[in-house]
Amino acid sequence: MSYQIITDATADLNDELLNGLPEVKIIPMHVQVNGREYLFGPGGNIECDEFYAFLRNGQFASTSQINPATYREYFEAILKEGRDVLYLCFSSGMSKTIQSANMAIEELKEEYPDRTILCLDTLCAAVGEGLLVMEAARKQAQGMDIHSLYSWLEAHRLNLCHWVTVDTFDHLKHGGRVSATSAAMGTLLGIKPLIHVDENGKLVAMGKPRGKKKALEALLSNMEKGWMPEISKQVIIGHGDSLEVAIELRAMVAARFPDAEIYIAPIGPVIGAHAGPGVMTVFFWGNNH
Repeated sequence: MSYQIITDATADLNDELLNGLPEVKIIPMHVQVNGREYLFGPGGNIECDEFYAFLRNGQFASTSQINPATYREYFEAILKEGRDVLYLCFSSGMSKTIQSANMAIEELKEEYPDRTILCLDTLCAAVGEGLLVMEAARKQAQGMDIHSLYSWLEAHRLNLCHWVTVDTFDHLKHGGRVSATSAAMGTLLGIKPLIHVDENGKLVAMGKPRGKKKALEALLSNMEKGWMPEISKQVIIGHGDSLEVAIELRAMVAARFPDAEIYIAPIGPVIGAHAGPGVMTVFFWGNNH
């Protein structure tokens, strides 16, 4: 029986990343900039370049979770076609949007008892979530059924490694993730915080490299410690309106990991609202999530 993979706009997937894979439906998400509401994702009204232009102009952004009615709309459209649904959701460690998804699913299970609706907490974010979705679509194309794929993803989601360095403290401070004092001291010392996503899908501070060069080296060092190309050689470098630095990092990754299949993708507004412009990430399959 056929099934549809669905994810949310947090995954920052684009046509290049999904090229050659089965269709993945993406649910757009709301972002607010200086009190104005925007929609990011398919059919939305804001793109990454416009979003970061707002942030670089001194504005701040916030995000809101997807509501149950929106989930119902997307899920039911597939169920009415006689197909099953596999939804890969933004980490519960960073958002409560999965609660809305499960509310919609419980209702739909009663109305469509013969259909399968599965929701996986990816424990991932940004293009890290996207990389997990890409692998799911690849396995779907290879013929893996919905239950086997769910089990594989649940078993391997912690093998999706997120390593992040933030260029500015402004948006972390605005979101309450660091104090004003810590932000001021970090800015004064030129610290570029090193962050990763832990086993609970939460952002955790892991280091305080000083300067861009040391920050990029820290990303590479953690990839060296954990990369598992036997799972997949795909690596995604994500950036917040810093394409030149992303290209520089790609060259560094390629030099140390010549077998890596490297993509570059922008970090969208859902994560960019909290990380700010200049955020730089490396996502890979490994054992130091």
